[in-house]
Amino acid sequence: MRLRVRFAKLGKVRWTSHRDVARMWERAFRRARLPVAYTGGFSPRPKVSFGLALPTGCESLAEYLDLELASDVDGPVEALVPRLSAALPAGVDATAVGILEPGSGSLQELVTSCTWTVELPGAGHESAENLVRSVLDADALVVTRERKGRPVTDDLRPAVVSLAVVGTTAEGAVLEAELGTQPRGVRPGELLTARDPVVELGLVRRTHQWIERDGARWEPLPPQATDAPHAEARAS
Repeated sequence: MRLRVRFAKLGKVRWTSHRDVARMWERAFRRARLPVAYTGGFSPRPKVSFGLALPTGCESLAEYLDLELASDVDGPVEALVPRLSAALPAGVDATAVGILEPGSGSLQELVTSCTWTVELPGAGHESAENLVRSVLDADALVVTRERKGRPVTDDLRPAVVSLAVVGTTAEGAVLEAELGTQPRGVRPGELLTARDPVVELGLVRRTHQWIERDGARWEPLPPQATDAPHAEARAS
């Protein structure tokens, strides 16, 4: 049996690295007494694969992992949502789980875009609108990034599916961006600083991951998956 789990990462735990989050989940599987399948060889590892890595310091309502079990679980899979959340540290919560069909593709291959919200501390609605307009009107947004120890130049503009000001708070303006992940993912921070190198970013949160095909898009959950409400941060 293969499962796909959606989880949230909120609050102080957003400063935890992707590798440490993977260790949290391995401990949670043991605490929840799930019959996790392991690889063979001298160093067996649980058969768990994560989706797109979340930048350290960002929150998320839409993280995903795929898990292979050595045997079926007793009872309905939806019962795993509270069971896993109880085994995880504050700020990490399972929010949905579903059974994957045989041959389902990997999250890294399937996800085509992500939706983000970005706070701009101190920015008013007009200045935020000007920043958005400058990004959308740009013919190119060229940045040089290091990949595998070598500088690589990319144009980020084709990855911008949408970008808009969606509100303001006492701290500043809030943007919503949908950014493509193929062939390479784009982070909201690097997109905005490509246009304005001195822009100040507040809280950045991934709210959705999307699979798009033939003009339709959906979240990467199996059709029968339980869909618990998006979690709010638990007290740290």
